[in-house]
Amino acid sequence: MILYLFCVVTRNSVCVRRIMINSTKVSYFILSAYVDTGLLKYLWFMFILSLYVLIVCSNVLLIVVICMNRSLHEPMYLFLCSLFVNELFGSTGLFPFLLVQILSDIHTVSFSSCYLQIFCLFSYACMEFFNLAMMSYDRYLAICYPLQYNTRMTFKRVTFLLTVIWSYASFLCLVPVILSSSLQLCGNIINKVYCDNYSISKLACSDITASNIYGLFATGLTIAFPVSLILFSYMRILKVCFCGSKQTRQKAVSTCSPHVASLLNFSFGCFFEIIQSRFDMNDVPNMIRVFLSLYWLTCQPLLNPFLHGLNMKNIRIRCRNLIFL
Repeated sequence: MILYLFCVVTRNSVCVRRIMINSTKVSYFILSAYVDTGLLKYLWFMFILSLYVLIVCSNVLLIVVICMNRSLHEPMYLFLCSLFVNELFGSTGLFPFLLVQILSDIHTVSFSSCYLQIFCLFSYACMEFFNLAMMSYDRYLAICYPLQYNTRMTFKRVTFLLTVIWSYASFLCLVPVILSSSLQLCGNIINKVYCDNYSISKLACSDITASNIYGLFATGLTIAFPVSLILFSYMRILKVCFCGSKQTRQKAVSTCSPHVASLLNFSFGCFFEIIQSRFDMNDVPNMIRVFLSLYWLTCQPLLNPFLHGLNMKNIRIRCRNLIFL
């Protein structure tokens, strides 16, 4: 936009015409990270499809078990149910898209579909951090205030918290999509296997200051607030564990270990993705770059059902009873 104004002020018609040509409206994007694998694409298709089926089956099974058993309608299990729903939401925003692209000879995606996928993946990441933060706060109340837990974490309060974080995450991730979709673009090639907002922003030939400022603001809210709540909760839990009995320590370890493992796994995955987006990774082999960009979107939906669901005795027994009726 600044360059355009400069051309107008200086009355450089050639410059103006060149910018208008370069910033023609983009109707589709090209995903350049895909490589021609020949007949191996069918093997990759079956592998990705198997992962997606496993994710859907495991998460749906746990959601059904929690919803059908009234004895599991407790805050901890309701937060877990929200987590499993989010895993389905995020994986559905990625895997069907990947499956179509793997079998396609031309790896293009329409303008609207690309931004829809960006919204889904951003919302998934935001909700993952918020869900983990709510789960850590729930464990903090259960371990540090066991006698007051039922009055502090009621069903109505859990419903309110889940409604707030889902609505807040959706709004927080909708704004950057709107800002980015209004940019003038001078290209349509994205060097990834899925749509990414930062990659599209780098194609802009108009002013992206507002988009960058909100992006930093939204990232701070998405990461800083949940992580601060998680650190506060676990500092208080550790304090109680050191001062409490052996039974209290064992309870804290058994309930908090899966949560910590899930948080570390997702945080490392997001860290890899941020590093790859912000720095030049041309020296890194393409397969490693693709793996790092997909890690945070694939490992978390696969691991969480086993870390948080099947690892818990109450859920494991009911899953076994439901499957082997």
